[in-house]
Amino acid sequence: MALPVREQAKYWGVFAVVFFAVMWFLGDVILPFILGMAIAYCLDPLADRLERLGFSRILATVTITLLALLLFVLMALLVIPTLVSQTASLFDSAPQLFQNLQVFLTERFPSLIDEGSVLRKSLGSLGETIQSRGGELLNGVVASVQNVLNVVVLVVLVPVITFYLLLDWDRMVERVDDLLPRDHAPVVRRLASQIDDTLAAFIRGQGTVCLILGTFYAVSLMLVGLQFGLVVGFVAGLISFIPYVGALVGGVLAIGLAIFQFWGEWWMIGAVAAVFAVGQMLEGNILTPNLVGSSVGLHPVWLIFALSAFGALFGFVGMLVAVPVAAALGVLARYGISQYKDSRLYRGLSAQEQADIAGDDS
Repeated sequence: MALPVREQAKYWGVFAVVFFAVMWFLGDVILPFILGMAIAYCLDPLADRLERLGFSRILATVTITLLALLLFVLMALLVIPTLVSQTASLFDSAPQLFQNLQVFLTERFPSLIDEGSVLRKSLGSLGETIQSRGGELLNGVVASVQNVLNVVVLVVLVPVITFYLLLDWDRMVERVDDLLPRDHAPVVRRLASQIDDTLAAFIRGQGTVCLILGTFYAVSLMLVGLQFGLVVGFVAGLISFIPYVGALVGGVLAIGLAIFQFWGEWWMIGAVAAVFAVGQMLEGNILTPNLVGSSVGLHPVWLIFALSAFGALFGFVGMLVAVPVAAALGVLARYGISQYKDSRLYRGLSAQEQADIAGDDS
């Protein structure tokens, strides 16, 4: 016999409190384990596919780990230094960019910017502010990453944890399934399957889309000759998980930089705009339909709220778990709504039930 709803709510409430308490007090400690679990979750379908091709689980895990480490080393040697250098240069060139904007506005709209006007002073100070604050932000981010994701975590702990989690992933899923309450196991399995579908579509699918788009934008803008093209492509790809926002922010930033760099060469500015137009066509017609699917189940507003709330409460660790928790809460909310619509509270009494109650009263 199943426990009463009040007892079940008590146990699940205790579990939720323990989960958030662990995140609050052990955030930095559990960070490598969360990173390892996230990476193992993303790589598990690849390991399963290698097993179907005849690999043993350990051979598949070793192969994936070596390839991932090779990719990470190549990025650390080739991409990351250039990205940091271009970002720093972009912040340093901000005063000159805004000075060029001020000259452009003065030449085209002399009445808009008078000597000593508020707008003129604002444009002059805005570039210097971005330069100083941007440098501080970059240094702070680098320092934070060095403090939180130190060399030991990046080079030793995360790969080791990922290796063992990927190796034992299927066994761990079986052990968790064995611990489910027998009365509720079918429902929990169904909800877990829906959560997994949502996460697979978003993390694996949308993550792949972001990676492909970011690479396409960065390489294309660098081939066009746009300064800071790697930074713009990285930013556009990073936020492409929010529909249209990545292309909009990246496009505005890239075209704005192109106007200053290629002023008078309109075909070059058009080429920069064409990069983002092609990127949107690829995303909407090829990448998203094939890699993500028609429905992810995570509304952009709900996702932004989850990232903001968990990031504010639990820092970087909170941002890592925000998507899985948001997906789980979304599935549970939809399940709760379906249960509510099947309940008497929503449907009311049927005619037969009303007649039975009237008969009992008489």
